[in-house]
Amino acid sequence: MTTLKERLHADVVTHMKDRNKVALTTVRNVLGEIETREKSGKTPIVLDDAQVTALLQKEAAKRRDTARIYTEAGEAERAAAEIAEAEVIEAYLPKPLTAAEVETIVDEAIAALKADGVELSLRQLGAVMKPVTATVAGRFDGKAVSEIVRNRLAQQ
Repeated sequence: MTTLKERLHADVVTHMKDRNKVALTTVRNVLGEIETREKSGKTPIVLDDAQVTALLQKEAAKRRDTARIYTEAGEAERAAAEIAEAEVIEAYLPKPLTAAEVETIVDEAIAALKADGVELSLRQLGAVMKPVTATVAGRFDGKAVSEIVRNRLAQQ
């Protein structure tokens, strides 16, 4: 299975052949950002898929925010360009989860801890959050996940 970074590199060639300038430029910019992150610091590192996904989420959010600013300033054309770039980036992100799916994941984590004999209260928030966060990883808002876990633990 190819990594997300390998997929981005392969898509550069695809976008060149398709003459899709927006997608080509966007993917090249993202790859440049990835390489900058990898080379910055004292020792070079290689970002894994989770880190690349987090970077892609930040880049998409940055473009959406810039588009909002352009829209408020009356620059509809520039806003549309930023939104187009955000959509290209978002195509590489995993499918977001619904609130119901997250609630099911939280319930399963709580059931697993109960089966292990753990007495659940709000003090075990971290014990529940750890497996839930690993499963949800970038597909749902972390604050919202925390609220769902708090509500479920309060009901225990």
